[in-house]
Amino acid sequence: MVFTSGTILLVTIGGIVGYGLAPDPKWATLPVALMVVGTAVMAIPAAMLMQKVGRRLGFIIGSLLGASGAFSIVSALDISSFPLFCVAAALIGGSISFSQQFRFAGAESVKLEKTSFAVSFILLGSILGATIAPELVAYSAESNPQDPYTFAFAFIIGLYFMAILALLLLRTSAPQADEEDIDEPRPLPQLIRQPRFFVAVLAGMIGQGVMTYVMTATPISMNISDGFSIQETSEVIRAHVIAMYLPSLVTPMIIAKFGLTRVLSMGLIATSTTVVIGLAGHELLHYWFALVLLGIGWNFLFVGGTTLLVQSYRNSERFKSQALNDFSVFTVSAMASLLSGSILHSFGWSFLLSSAIPALALMAVAIFVLSRSSSD
Repeated sequence: MVFTSGTILLVTIGGIVGYGLAPDPKWATLPVALMVVGTAVMAIPAAMLMQKVGRRLGFIIGSLLGASGAFSIVSALDISSFPLFCVAAALIGGSISFSQQFRFAGAESVKLEKTSFAVSFILLGSILGATIAPELVAYSAESNPQDPYTFAFAFIIGLYFMAILALLLLRTSAPQADEEDIDEPRPLPQLIRQPRFFVAVLAGMIGQGVMTYVMTATPISMNISDGFSIQETSEVIRAHVIAMYLPSLVTPMIIAKFGLTRVLSMGLIATSTTVVIGLAGHELLHYWFALVLLGIGWNFLFVGGTTLLVQSYRNSERFKSQALNDFSVFTVSAMASLLSGSILHSFGWSFLLSSAIPALALMAVAIFVLSRSSSD
């Protein structure tokens, strides 16, 4: 919840603040892009650090990183510094790489067949964060129009420290016998050649990449290009984020009933429909429905991809597999976020949406190959 609140808060106002602080409007989404870059850069170190020091201490380190980022954003807003705002966003991104390990920690706590339930349960905790962040934006803007976002990030600092306190008070079970040496870990090239592993990583890359690409541009397109209020923009982002996580209530049951391949297909269809609705117009409902479907599509691709990933590696391979997956997913997401602002500024909303079609087509081919090579 805490990590999601900081992330959504930055996504909601990052492009808008960036537009005001950046020396050139085409760099408006650079802070949000650097948040994703920070996630990609820290993906491997976060996984490897947790292998060395354990999950709890790793999550505490991630919380401290997030608090440092939020504090730096408050300072950047105070002195109107675009470079400091960018650095702060990267720190927030680094904290996200640690929070991404929650889903793997959850998956490791249950039997393999219950993986999708554990991953979905972890994602459900983000709904509260998705609700809090837009309310913080609206309240912060109304309470101090001259300095509309400082209070929101100051509040987030407190949430990070509450998370640290909760983690310190968390009781952990006694260490279990090490299972790392039971199975000999395979080389990464051999892992990657597995159709299930490859499609799992690709689902995360395309699901997260397209979602970030469109979501990063949405606040600028709505608020700056189409003139919607910050309140209306926040409501659309909130609906999108809730749609990302709320399906987790039913995604495991859908996976159990229809199988992973069909769930990935549903995610692809929902994400593709986002493009169709977004191209249909620029009214508030066009944005709302497009972003809600984008969230649902992300959920099916992300939960389905994570479940498929966990099923494709041995226990002795889990940390390096998770590190490779998250590094790949968030590197693509970072590139998508970096491109988003400049493409929106240069070519417009419709071109941005259309440019996502090749990635969706690639996902369709991958799902077809998976369905032909193996069954769920």
